[in-house]
Amino acid sequence: MGVRPPTGGDTEREAVEFGIAALAPEIEESELSFPADADEVVRALGDPAVPVDASGRSVTLSTAFDEVDTRAFDSERELLNALHPVFESYRETVSAGWFDTLRRSLPF
Repeated sequence: MGVRPPTGGDTEREAVEFGIAALAPEIEESELSFPADADEVVRALGDPAVPVDASGRSVTLSTAFDEVDTRAFDSERELLNALHPVFESYRETVSAGWFDTLRRSLPF
């Protein structure tokens, strides 16, 4: 998932990526091959802190794996599909400040 930051000034900034959108490039740039288990993934990527929202809040990959039932993955897509709900859960949890709660409750 990603979100485009507010524009302003003379330069246009790139989209801010978080969750699986932030993790996918790291996987592709690594020497990780599939099938792989969770421990191999963490070792290959160096247990990165994966941003879970546009504000930059993050969770380490090893912590995210603690909440995934599957420990072995046949493909990158399978890995990302398993991690997606975990990152979404963290995003909702860390963004649950009073202002965000109020904003989500409004009809617009």
